[in-house]
Amino acid sequence: MLLRTLAVALVAMSTLLASQIVPQPGQTAPQPGQFAPDFTLPDSTGSSIKLSAYKGKVVLLDFWATWCEGCKVEIPWYVEFQNKYRKEGLTAIGVSMDDDGWKSVKPFLEEHKLNYPVVIANQDLANRYGGLPSLPMTLLVDRNGKISVSHAGMVDKDAFENKIKALLRESSAK
Repeated sequence: MLLRTLAVALVAMSTLLASQIVPQPGQTAPQPGQFAPDFTLPDSTGSSIKLSAYKGKVVLLDFWATWCEGCKVEIPWYVEFQNKYRKEGLTAIGVSMDDDGWKSVKPFLEEHKLNYPVVIANQDLANRYGGLPSLPMTLLVDRNGKISVSHAGMVDKDAFENKIKALLRESSAK
């Protein structure tokens, strides 16, 4: 268990260091309690994915890249969460930050069989999310479109799943 914990910590640290994206001066990421910046981008099939169209659902918004080792660890967790909590109102959306776009992402999607839509970020979207200071970057957006959780770096799977479950319960009780 200790070796697994150390390995996960090393992957997280190397991912954080290798994926530093320098925000523009004055650029800040949206904070919990603020509305998640909306976007409309095509997914791998060409269908438009509009974040605001998911109002009424809890959205796991994952900013990732094919070269990001921590991202590769988290993606299977998000596939699992999508399977477990879809009926309760969870929707995952992947936002790739790969510079070469679909050239890298489509083969990755074919190999990994993600069960949620993936879009390719553009510079405007990256700017609206504060320049994304590190990858992975995962947000939980509540049913009203407000950011509930913003996490830079790898999440702790169990703790993050507990946050998802609490948000699903909280949101459905309103």
